[in-house]
Amino acid sequence: MTRSGTVATAPPTISAARAVDVVKLYGTGHTAVRALDHVDVELRRGEFTAIMGPSGSGKSTLMHCLAGLDTVSSGSVFIGDVELRSLSDKKMTALRRDRIGFVFQSFNLVPTLTALENITLPTAIAGRRPDPQWLDTVIDTLGLRDRLSHRPGELSGGQQQRVAVGRALAGRPEIVFGDEPTGNLDSRSSNEVLTILRTSVDRLQQTVVVVTHDPHAASYADRVLFLADGRIVDELRAPTADTVLDRMKGLEQ
Repeated sequence: MTRSGTVATAPPTISAARAVDVVKLYGTGHTAVRALDHVDVELRRGEFTAIMGPSGSGKSTLMHCLAGLDTVSSGSVFIGDVELRSLSDKKMTALRRDRIGFVFQSFNLVPTLTALENITLPTAIAGRRPDPQWLDTVIDTLGLRDRLSHRPGELSGGQQQRVAVGRALAGRPEIVFGDEPTGNLDSRSSNEVLTILRTSVDRLQQTVVVVTHDPHAASYADRVLFLADGRIVDELRAPTADTVLDRMKGLEQ
């Protein structure tokens, strides 16, 4: 109780997601592979974070564990204040649907649906309608207003990935995860999608986390985390493509 007699409430967490002493093993016994080795990381709300590292460093595994797509062997993962290991399969599915957005290298659009129907598909499956004002904001931010009635086959690769980003944002999730979201795009389309993700952070207060191998893509982030051998070994704020490349060269030597 406070002096005024009102009940004190805890301040809202500044973490969109965090990992605490996370270990991820694949296999058992002497053949087990330690993909993540006692990782601690906090992803703050309203920031754009890129995760980088050499092949096999554990970057995709870390993202999958943070997003609830994979389970950890030990340690804890939180989305907001919710510890993922405490959730049943049903509650985990609901959390991924309602609080997390996903953008993958492959667009994963339904070819028979229009762009608008693809964008609103997750909320439709959940039996909900997206907030119309928020949906309009997302559509206009993505520059898709004149493409909403087109099906994926009638869109360029960059436009399809913009639809995929719109699908991730439409439900107003707490955090959006991207696994090499520009990996299948040419440089112009890649820049368009990265600019949209950057804008979603700056204008829409979204939290974005992407795994990438591209220093140019990482330069759009506020913060870059570097993994090697399953551990976070470095961090860079206000990155440029050159500073990211220098750090990556150091890890690969």
